[in-house]
Amino acid sequence: MATNLVSYGLQYGCMLIEAALLCYCVALARRAKKELTPVLYLGALLGAALARSSVLRIYGYRSPQYKYVYWTTDFLLVIAAFLLVCLFFRRACSYQEKLWRFVRLLLSFIFVLVVGISGLSFLAHYPQFSNSYITEFSQNMYFTCLVLNTLLYLMLQQFESTDDRLGLLVCGVGIQFAAPAASMALCHLTTGEQFAASLASVTLPVCSLGMLLIWAYALVLVSDKGTKGARHKTPAFAEVTAD
Repeated sequence: MATNLVSYGLQYGCMLIEAALLCYCVALARRAKKELTPVLYLGALLGAALARSSVLRIYGYRSPQYKYVYWTTDFLLVIAAFLLVCLFFRRACSYQEKLWRFVRLLLSFIFVLVVGISGLSFLAHYPQFSNSYITEFSQNMYFTCLVLNTLLYLMLQQFESTDDRLGLLVCGVGIQFAAPAASMALCHLTTGEQFAASLASVTLPVCSLGMLLIWAYALVLVSDKGTKGARHKTPAFAEVTAD
């Protein structure tokens, strides 16, 4: 009971912060044509949370309607997460067009690879298909986003970027992505035991809250200096694109 109360409190707290940040980012984007990327992801998070809570309140936790909405929104959220990382890469490479062309090809290849591996798993288990395919796809994609986000953070350090806001946004996303990847892996290894499920119900909103607090600090209190004034150190993999 206590775990459920903590989980519900964190979830609704995250929804309030998401709504406040979304309104702030929309106002900022309309005024300065900036921070459109957080608007898209925050909108996806808030929309998924509202859809799940509404269906849960009407139909209940064990209803097929709730399961359908949950797994549909989970699939959409993981796609939104990958797009978020891609847009952050684009922002980091805004003054490195050769590097961006290489990174764009790499991101496209990685996405096709993850979809292909998940598709092969779907074909192998097609007669017993249920929500396990989406679970595996989400787990693979969240782990991929976590690795890509880490590489992006290292790239920003290599560039010595002056875009402090982007660095904090990337750090917050790393916290957000770590929770689903770790929780899904734990549930998979323990075959969905009650302890793993209860732990995931708490760690997911805690990490989401951490991301939102970091994003709130970055968007409200950190000035946007951009990346143009950065002292660029050419990363090792960027030298490959120079030719």
